[in-house]
Amino acid sequence: MAKHARVSRQTVSNVLNAPHIVREETRRRVQEAIAALGYRTNQAARQMRTGRSRLIATRIEPTRDGINGSVLDRFLHGLTETGETAGYRTMLFTAADAEREIAVYDDLLASYDLDGFVLTGTDHGDPRTTWLAERGVPFVTFGRPWDDLDAHCWVDVDGAAGTAQATRHLLASGHRRIGWIGWPAGSGVGDDRRAGWHDTLRAAGVDPAGLARETVDGIPHGERCAGELLALATPPTALLCASDSLALGALKAACASEPPVPVIGFDDTPVAAAVGLTSVSQPLGEAAARCVDLLTAVLDGPHRTPGPVLLQPTLVRRRSA
Repeated sequence: MAKHARVSRQTVSNVLNAPHIVREETRRRVQEAIAALGYRTNQAARQMRTGRSRLIATRIEPTRDGINGSVLDRFLHGLTETGETAGYRTMLFTAADAEREIAVYDDLLASYDLDGFVLTGTDHGDPRTTWLAERGVPFVTFGRPWDDLDAHCWVDVDGAAGTAQATRHLLASGHRRIGWIGWPAGSGVGDDRRAGWHDTLRAAGVDPAGLARETVDGIPHGERCAGELLALATPPTALLCASDSLALGALKAACASEPPVPVIGFDDTPVAAAVGLTSVSQPLGEAAARCVDLLTAVLDGPHRTPGPVLLQPTLVRRRSA
C-alpha cells in the first residue's frame, strides 16, 4: 500500500491508526490505495499488537419530547462518524438513569473488551465518573465535571457564552426587560445558561429581579411560564429560554401578546429551524471529534495529559428575534 500510494509505511500506519494526524491530501491518497488493493484490517491481529479493541461505548438517553432529544442524536452521529475515521467502533446502549447506566457499565466491561466510554449529560456529584475512575476505566465526558474542573478529561460547550450572546443581541435591539425561562436551580447546564443571561443584564445596568421563571423542560411548561411573565404589571419585552422546547412553548404565548414578543431558544434543533425560532447553536460535530481526540490521548497513557476543551456556541438569528 505504501508503494502504491507513494508514501512511507509509517504514513500508512498513521492513516489506519491515527488518521487525524495525517494531512487530508495524503490521507485521501492512502485511502484510495486501500480501496484499490482491497485491503481489510485484521482486527484480531491489531488488538493483539496494540492491546486495544478499538471499541468505545456511549449511552442513548431515553426519548423525551422529540425536540431536545435531537441534540444528543446529532452528537452521537458525529461521535460514530469521527470514531470510525479514527479506527474506532461505537457501541450504543440505553439506560433510564445514572444508577442503571453504571449497572450497564459493569455488564459491558464483563462481556466486551471495551477501550473506554464517552459520557454525556454530566451534573453535580455525578456517580458515573466516580465509578469509572475508581476502577481505572478510561473515559471522557461531553459535559463538565461541575464540582471539580480538573477531575478528568472533558469537552463542553460554553452555555453562559451562548446566552450572553443572545442577551446582548436583544439589548442591542432596544430591549431592557428580558425575561428568562429555565430549569430549576442545581442543574449544572441550566445554571450555566442562566448565568449568561443574568450577568449580561447586570453588566448592562439592568436589574434581572423578577424576570426569571424556573420549570422542568417541555413545551407546555414554557408556555405557562411565558404567560406568567407576560402577565406582569411591567412585562418583559423579550424572552430567552434554556432550551428550544421551552422556547417553542414561550413562542405560543409570545405570539398571542400585543405586540408580539421576540423569543430566543437554545440548541438550534431542527424544529427551531422549521418554525423560524432564533436559537443558540452548539458545535456538536466538533464536540464529538474532540471527545474522540481526548479519549485517544487518555488511552495513549500518562505521558499525555490532555486539557479540557470548552467550545463556543453561535447565535442563529431567525424571524422570532
